[in-house]
Amino acid sequence: MKISISPPESSQCCTSHNFEDYLKCPTKCWLRFHGEEGAENSYSNWARKQNDAYRIHGLKRLTDKLQRDEYARSSSQVEKIKTAKWKLAVDFDAKRGNLQSCIHAVERVPSNGQDKPIQFIPIRFIFTNKLTKEDKLQVVFDALVLSETIGNKVSHCKIIHGEDYVTSNIKTTGMMNEVNRTTVKLQQMLSNNTPPHLILNKHCIACEYKTRCRHIAIEKDDLSLLSGMSEKERKKFNGKGIFTVTHLSYTFRPRRKSKRFSGKQENYHQGLKALAIREHKVHVVGSNELRIGGIPVYLDVEGIPDRNSYYLIGIRVITAHAPVQYSLWADTKAAEKNIWSSFIDILSAIHDPIIVHYGSFETTFLKQMCNRYGGPPQESNAAKAISNPINLLSFIFARFYFPTHSNGLKDIAKYLGFTWSESDASGIRTILWRTEWEGSQQALLKQKLITYNTEDCEALNCVADFVGRASQPQSEGKEGSALELVHADCVPPEGFFKFRKNEFQLAALEDINRSAYWDYQREKIVLRSDKRLRKIHKTCAKKAATNPNANIIIQLPAPQSCPRCNRRKLYKHAKYSKEVLDIRFGRSSIKRWVTKYEFYYYRCPACGAVFPNSDRPWGREKYGKNLLFLSMYLNIHLRIPQIRIAVFLNQIIGLNLARNVINKFKAKTAMLCRFSYEGLLRKIVTGKLVHADETRVNVAGKVGYVWAFANLEEVVYVYAPSREGDLVQTLLKDFKGVLVTDFYTAYESINCPQQKCLIHLIRDLNDDLMKEPFNVEYKELISEFADLLKSIIETVDRFGLKTRFLRKHKIDVQRFFKRLSQGEYQTETAANYKKRFEKNRTNLFTFLDYDGVPWNNNNAEHAIKAIALLRRDIGGVSTENGIKDYLILLSVCETCRFKGVNFLDFLRSGEKDIDAFADRGLKRRRSISPAPLLE
Repeated sequence: MKISISPPESSQCCTSHNFEDYLKCPTKCWLRFHGEEGAENSYSNWARKQNDAYRIHGLKRLTDKLQRDEYARSSSQVEKIKTAKWKLAVDFDAKRGNLQSCIHAVERVPSNGQDKPIQFIPIRFIFTNKLTKEDKLQVVFDALVLSETIGNKVSHCKIIHGEDYVTSNIKTTGMMNEVNRTTVKLQQMLSNNTPPHLILNKHCIACEYKTRCRHIAIEKDDLSLLSGMSEKERKKFNGKGIFTVTHLSYTFRPRRKSKRFSGKQENYHQGLKALAIREHKVHVVGSNELRIGGIPVYLDVEGIPDRNSYYLIGIRVITAHAPVQYSLWADTKAAEKNIWSSFIDILSAIHDPIIVHYGSFETTFLKQMCNRYGGPPQESNAAKAISNPINLLSFIFARFYFPTHSNGLKDIAKYLGFTWSESDASGIRTILWRTEWEGSQQALLKQKLITYNTEDCEALNCVADFVGRASQPQSEGKEGSALELVHADCVPPEGFFKFRKNEFQLAALEDINRSAYWDYQREKIVLRSDKRLRKIHKTCAKKAATNPNANIIIQLPAPQSCPRCNRRKLYKHAKYSKEVLDIRFGRSSIKRWVTKYEFYYYRCPACGAVFPNSDRPWGREKYGKNLLFLSMYLNIHLRIPQIRIAVFLNQIIGLNLARNVINKFKAKTAMLCRFSYEGLLRKIVTGKLVHADETRVNVAGKVGYVWAFANLEEVVYVYAPSREGDLVQTLLKDFKGVLVTDFYTAYESINCPQQKCLIHLIRDLNDDLMKEPFNVEYKELISEFADLLKSIIETVDRFGLKTRFLRKHKIDVQRFFKRLSQGEYQTETAANYKKRFEKNRTNLFTFLDYDGVPWNNNNAEHAIKAIALLRRDIGGVSTENGIKDYLILLSVCETCRFKGVNFLDFLRSGEKDIDAFADRGLKRRRSISPAPLLE
């Protein structure tokens, strides 16, 4: 019989079972307390049976060491506990007020002195080898109930756990306050008639209410569906009013990564994960490519984490003919060494193996096996593969956002179309199968485990192949990929407070909204009811449709002979005309100029051929060059948008041009200037000095980058779809001059002398000093650097950028770095800048060794300002071809400005070389005659 101490029962009694359930999941605790039945969970039943058997056997081990009268199972009164003679009480039911606990065992320790009370120590049995915080809190709860029951403080308790029945002593003082707070929350929850807010957690996989709770969470679209979100993050989002995954998906904003943090790992964006789920598309961040240099070996290991043992190693080797699968099985823990040796033998037989696995379980496996049984010989291919495995999960994290609620291998592989033969296959199920096999030795269970492990290897291969393809450059346009990829930089910002076309869910609402547009009402409704406005509208339309009169008419002569039979006698067949619209520049004016060409088609009476005069002074173009050049001068040099240029030419010059015509002018002018652009690029990259910088542009809804390369007289802009350093490395691979840049790491790979922009460094120093104005040692470091640089700048202001005057400062620079290397800085900011100075030591004062090299990157920044102003004033979204045309024209325009040449005069001259045009020194004036026509 059990010792029972039972005060009056309470309807809201807090028992040890309630407390255990609450620690795992408050929802589970509430449902069990209110008697709601859940579905059968095999792992939960198995764990409960294991713990019951372990407790019975553990109690037997304790009682076998005692005499029959030294342990108690019979009923006793509360007042007789302190005078009892037993040393151990088994299955002790303690109850006090609203607290109740079924303690596995209570140890009674007699006092050593008269003033010391008898100690009662609660004991709990747990079958696992590793203890969790929840296990410790449960036994402290036993101690709390026991102390309330006997009226004495319980200072410590015991947990007997594991295969070896290890005893762990737990002090109650450090955890009692947490147990008290949890007990209060538990009682408040149980007294409530409504369940707590449902939150999915890691215990769900072993819970009988898993299906019920997940169904509710999916209906509510709850944030806890995202398994990678911590409780702190979830509460933070809830505090902002975000409770669903869909709401969270609208919070993602693509951010431009700072140059300072370009080399660091990208942060994980919960909003982007939610966006991927909402759009059911894979979203990619960054441009890192998964590269497997050798033969991939896909590894998946099965083991029992609680025992720290491994029993099955799955290996999938990709060969030239077909994949080869290995399954290394260990019947007992003693055979673990054998499968490890077989694993090493398989690796050693492969030329340049590369281990690919998923998650940290295999990483721990490789380290522990090497420590236990030793690894392959050093410097061997197998040793290199074991020491440098590829964790695919680490590569995917914060780079690939799959439309799945977790980044588990099962979820991602199922999204990619892979399926397992066992629908409920999971890592926790393998523990049950292995335990059952150890008891029954059934071949079916062993085959289940091997099949599951083999399918895990295949799933890993499937995910790795997809990630490898998707991480390659330009993967969006590749054929054979059924899943659409979205790059995070190209995600359009979501928001309602912006000018955009309204989108309606109902077609009727869209029709009503369309009828409310100003142009629609003006042209379709108002004109029908107002005669005066209707007359004005007809007059404007008639005026716009009127063709301008020709300023000059040119008659083309007849051809000399028939092009087919050379007969000279020809007859006129039909009359045609061609009008070319252009403008004419006067000394202080411009005017519309229309040239009309009249010509005949002729017929040969001998052979019957019909033909015109092939020697014609015009091409297929309708507009002349002067009109093109003036439009581009207004667009590029004066930064007037194309639609306003069309309005200006139509209203002032009297033309009738559409906006798309100006856009065609831009493409044609860029084609005429391409030779000049390529010459500028060659001159810059073969020169002695290059300034470089980059900026972001919006290209057809995507993010692109414009790189500016400049010297003291020329500037060239180059478009690239990304900010990676491939473009710079390609253009400057043969450059041997001095490269002046900011601190972006992409420039460091260029093999040439480099000068880092000291203005960028000074701004960073000043910004951090403003944040830490009382950091004395950091202020001293900046002051010393500022004094050094100031003396150098004074010499530059006096003598210019000449080495013979600047080289005297090299001694001061050496002294500065010597003092810097000897300094020991305590503050983090000063220490970081010490590392930064030492890292860039060879690139900070390069200008002291070369004539004409500036100490800042102002030329490139000034060039970037031009593209920024053009981007701001012109506005709109351009295509990739459109932005390239802009850059050709802007390169020529800015170079003309650097050389003091008028951009419009250079275009009209027909010259291809800007230097040749500038060196002629002729008086450039606008010609009275119209410009030659496009060929």
